[in-house]
Amino acid sequence: MKLKFSKMHGLGNDFVVLDGVRQRVELSPEQLRFLADRNFGVGCDQILLVEKPTQAGVDFRYRIFNADGSEVEQCGNGARCFVRFVHDVGLTDKSEIRVETMRGIITPRLGSDGNVTVDMGIPRFLPTEIPFLHDDDVVIYSLDVADETLEISVVSMGNPHAVQVVESVDQAPVADHGPLIENHQKFPQRVNAGFMQVVDRHAIKLRVYERGSGETLACGTGACAAVVAGIRRGLLDSPVRVTTRGGDLNIAWSGPGESVMMSGPAVTVFSGEIEL
Repeated sequence: MKLKFSKMHGLGNDFVVLDGVRQRVELSPEQLRFLADRNFGVGCDQILLVEKPTQAGVDFRYRIFNADGSEVEQCGNGARCFVRFVHDVGLTDKSEIRVETMRGIITPRLGSDGNVTVDMGIPRFLPTEIPFLHDDDVVIYSLDVADETLEISVVSMGNPHAVQVVESVDQAPVADHGPLIENHQKFPQRVNAGFMQVVDRHAIKLRVYERGSGETLACGTGACAAVVAGIRRGLLDSPVRVTTRGGDLNIAWSGPGESVMMSGPAVTVFSGEIEL
């Protein structure tokens, strides 16, 4: 089976994007892992699949698979690449589209400057919505990790995030604590682990250890979750510039019950065809 694909990235968070509208795409977890493999396949953090919608009033269905072959609910950098891709390959000429995801509808918009703004939806905080095994609904929780007690905030941006504040993202134990937080027993569906350094009330630095992919150069939903957590903790004011290892995102959130808006670039690296 031959598949056409595009290799894209949003601030270094990279993707293999597949057109499932004009070609048949049914991939096993083994094939997904092969595509994501940086030595034997194309190489990426996630695989994005564009499909026809399954409900009225939307333009496309958007599916996301991690490098380990697991399907996940949401990906912010991927959403920006998604709208860039459907424009570049001629699937739409709309500047704003409605896209069906596993956790609801998102509305990415392609700007005249080439940047993409995405309405990432309303963040959720109840432990049952993350999911997070805890009875209370508070802003800061204690989490025991590797003989340390961490202070985290939990946020769902359609996918689960645990955000902690650190003095320096450069010195943060991302490689050590990231997988321990991701697979912590209190997160039955695993979690994305965010390490946030507050620069000032409108700027943070961020590293994210992503569920199923490890640390990536940028994480769009992680940026949204970190800003929301920082605002709830009284540390930040909207809008916030989020500096990742791959570049900057701009995040705006006006408060509970409101959607989070994310803006940033999406870049096509190359297109090709691979034999599976």
